[in-house]
Amino acid sequence: MKYVGAHVSASGGVDQAVIRAHEIGATAFALFTKNQRQWQAPPLTSATIDSFRAACEQYGYSPAHILPHDSYLINLGHPDDDALQKSRSAFIDELSRCQQLGLTLLNFHPGSHLRQIDEHPCLARIAESINIALAATEGVTAVIENTAGQGSNLGFRFEHLAEIIDGVEDKSRVGVCIDTCHAFAGGYDLRTEADCVRTFAELERIVGFRYLRGMHLNDAKSEFNSRVDRHHSLGEGNIGKTVFRYIMRDDRFNGIPMILETINPAIWAEEIAWLKSQQLDASADAPG
Repeated sequence: MKYVGAHVSASGGVDQAVIRAHEIGATAFALFTKNQRQWQAPPLTSATIDSFRAACEQYGYSPAHILPHDSYLINLGHPDDDALQKSRSAFIDELSRCQQLGLTLLNFHPGSHLRQIDEHPCLARIAESINIALAATEGVTAVIENTAGQGSNLGFRFEHLAEIIDGVEDKSRVGVCIDTCHAFAGGYDLRTEADCVRTFAELERIVGFRYLRGMHLNDAKSEFNSRVDRHHSLGEGNIGKTVFRYIMRDDRFNGIPMILETINPAIWAEEIAWLKSQQLDASADAPG
């Protein structure tokens, strides 16, 4: 079964994200459990935790289909030791918040070398950061998101993801989330069915579908292999609609949260409905 949703706002409390997901017909959703652009956040209260869990139960959302995202400030491969420690502490806090809410996944961007250290030492720092954070927490899987490779960001090659996973001691608590826009901008073509076959065969060969814990379904304003991260609505960008139909009909993508981060929240319900329709209707057209 496919679980499809969007990254919804948690404004007013994390329980509000659950309600917003339900309102757009989502069967999965993503959220920030704290302000993603600040280092510090007030601790979760018992009332907040209880409200979130109750809302998930009321609307039928399993932890396996909720994909929280960590703060954009965190860089688990930071070349500066003090800044690295700050990021590691913040990442542990993010995992702890997920643990408190009863969530089992935490999606994050792997990190950046900031052009100060080489690629492989940076990837090793990221793996070490994950090991430290997993040792300090329980029950939450660290889900590495592929990036577009913008600036000095690592994670835009499947080999980067595999190298990080190789350095993680507890393989049961590490996985990947593949963002279609990021993959396309990072050099993995998805415009035709043959492209999809090749790209996902590469994913299986280099990383393995056993590590796939989520997807971000986004079209791209950016050009192929541009290393520029610019999302678009489904079927309106440079990727087109083929890959989204392909994913919805491929059983390898069953059972995981597949999350829209497209640019127009006003049509998320329509995009979710279209994605669901692709499982059954071969003649269905893209939204818009």
